[in-house]
Amino acid sequence: MTTSADLLAYIPSPPQGVWYVGPLALRAYALFIVIGIVVAIFWGDRRWVARGGDKGTVLDVAIWAVPFGLIGARIYHVMTDWPTYFGEGGRPLDALKIWQGGLGIWGAVAFGALGAWIACRRRGIPLPALGDAVAPAILLAQAIGRIGNYFNQELYGRETTLPWGLEIFERRNDAGALSPHLIDGVSTGQVVAVVHPTFLYEALWSVLVVIALVVVDRRFQIGHGRLFALYVAGYCFGRFWIEMMRTDHASTIAGI
Repeated sequence: MTTSADLLAYIPSPPQGVWYVGPLALRAYALFIVIGIVVAIFWGDRRWVARGGDKGTVLDVAIWAVPFGLIGARIYHVMTDWPTYFGEGGRPLDALKIWQGGLGIWGAVAFGALGAWIACRRRGIPLPALGDAVAPAILLAQAIGRIGNYFNQELYGRETTLPWGLEIFERRNDAGALSPHLIDGVSTGQVVAVVHPTFLYEALWSVLVVIALVVVDRRFQIGHGRLFALYVAGYCFGRFWIEMMRTDHASTIAGI
């Protein structure tokens, strides 16, 4: 007899995260980041206009915030995955290959905020007010971006027997190398582990916080940067317990 647990066990990983159209590599990781950014700009601008702001302002700010955020995200990733790039046998030049994946959200938030501050200063816009308008949109973009981790077989937790465990497959690239961590590889169908899909937990938590932010904003109309602060607090609360489930070394800085 088939049970509900049998139907759920287990979530398979995608067979690959990169597709090639001639020499052009289409990466799922990058695709979902771009989708998230577009959604954040569109929704954030609508929220800003609803608060009395000028249409197109969020896009103008994003022109500064997004590049700053991507640079900061890459720096944070490299610092928390130090051995891969600067450890024994590491590949320092790979630290520049952002298209291969590897971004850290805290670096994105810090540097993105710096870029947004510069843009707001240039436009004469109060940063706290803009932050309140775009806070739910930014977090929704983060949730969308986590789908890219699913295709890359990364940011997962320890092994589990729960019915929603994620199957991690061995992957083989064109050079014949075998590893579950090959972003440009294709699945061999061999399951090497069943793990907690912590990226999925974070995505779901982020969506819940987005809903909470919208409800709080509509009911209480808090401002002066307080909604943005609530976004940071809500996200950090969920990220804290999710990080406890992870098994990688991305919680160290420069190998320390």
